Amino acid sequence: MAQDFIYLDYAASTPVDPRVAECMRDCRESGYANPSSNHIAGRVSRANIERAAEQLAALLNVDPATLIWTSGATESDNLGIAGAARFRSHRGKHLVTLLTEHKAVTDVFRMLEKQGFEVTWLKPEDDGRLDPAAFAAALRKDTQLASIMYVNNEMGVMQDIEAIGSICREHDVLFHVDAAQAVGKVPIDLQALPVDLLSLTAHKFYGPKGIGALYIADRPGCHVEPILFGGGQQQRIRPGTLPADLIAGLGLAAEIAQPRIDTDHDHLKNLRRRLWAGIQGIEGVLVNGNIESGFPGILNVSVEDVEGESLLLELEPICVATGSACNSKSQEPSYVLRALGRSDLLAQSAIRFSMGRPTTEHEVELAARRYREAVARLRDLATAAAP
Repeated sequence: MAQDFIYLDYAASTPVDPRVAECMRDCRESGYANPSSNHIAGRVSRANIERAAEQLAALLNVDPATLIWTSGATESDNLGIAGAARFRSHRGKHLVTLLTEHKAVTDVFRMLEKQGFEVTWLKPEDDGRLDPAAFAAALRKDTQLASIMYVNNEMGVMQDIEAIGSICREHDVLFHVDAAQAVGKVPIDLQALPVDLLSLTAHKFYGPKGIGALYIADRPGCHVEPILFGGGQQQRIRPGTLPADLIAGLGLAAEIAQPRIDTDHDHLKNLRRRLWAGIQGIEGVLVNGNIESGFPGILNVSVEDVEGESLLLELEPICVATGSACNSKSQEPSYVLRALGRSDLLAQSAIRFSMGRPTTEHEVELAARRYREAVARLRDLATAAAP
C-alpha cells in the first residue's frame, strides 16, 4: 500500500531497517530456544545474543560484559537511577537532575523523593543547555548520583556530557546519562567519556521496539541494585528470559549505525537547514533550544497566536509531534518548554519536527510549506471569529 503521509516524527520512533528485520526473522527461525538452556539450540540462541553484545559494545567502545539488556530506555533509566541510588544510599541520599529530562527520568526521581531521597532540580539556560558551573555548585558532600540527558527528546539540545561527567568524577558522584536520542546518531566513546551509567533503546536508531540496554561502568563503587527479581540471568541485575531475536536486531542496528554516523549527521543538518529556511520568515515563529549546537535531527518551533493541537491537525498528512511522544495525549503545555521560560501559549503551540535517514529534501520542503499555510489559515480563522 502506498504511503499517504510524510513521516517527520523520528524522535518518537524510527522504522526498522530492512536488514535488521531480516536478521530478526532468521533468528526466530534458528535461534528461538531459551538462551539459558545448555543444549545446542540454546547455545545457538546464546551465540546470537553474544554477537549482538559485541556489535553494541563496538559502537560504544566498551567491554560487552558491561552491557545489561532491558526492555528499552524507560527500564534502563529506572534500573540505572533507582538501582544506583539505592546501592549508594548508605553513603548519602542527595541526587541531582535537570528539569527538562524525559519522564522516564523525572518520574523515577520523584518516586525516590517519596522514599526519602533529596533531589536538586536544576533549571537550564534559556536555550536548554545546562551550565556546568551551575551543576558543580549543586553538588554536596552527600550527593551520590546525577542524571543528565545527552540529547533532549523534545528540542534536540545537546548537553556537555564530558564536562559534567568530569565534575562528577572529581566529586565521586555516579553519572547516569539517558542517551536514547544519541546512541547510533552521535559519536559516543565510553572509554573517553566519564559516564558511569548509560541508557539506550533500539527503536530510536532503526532497530526494533521492546529492547534496550544499560551500560554499567566497570569501576569501584559503580553498581546497581536490581528492580526486578526472579532469576539469575545477567549477573542477577536484570533477570528474565532474553529475547534473542530483538537483541540480535539491536546489535545489527548498532553495527549499521557505526560507520554512517557522520554521513547521517550531515544529511540531517542539511534537512534542518532547509526546513528552518522555509518557516523562519513566519511572523512570531521562534526556535525552542539551540539550532547551532543542537542535534540536527530535531527542530522544535513555537509560534505566536496559534494553538498547537489545532496546528497539528492542520499539518496532516505531515506526521509531527506537539511534544515528546510519551506526553502527546496530554493537553498540558510541555514542562520542558516551560522550564525554558516559555509562556503556556507558546509552549502549547510548539511543534517538533524530527527527521531521519529516509527523509528527503522534498519532504521537508513540503512540510515547511504546509506549516506556513496552516499557521496562516488558523490566524485567519481566529481573526474571523474575533468579536
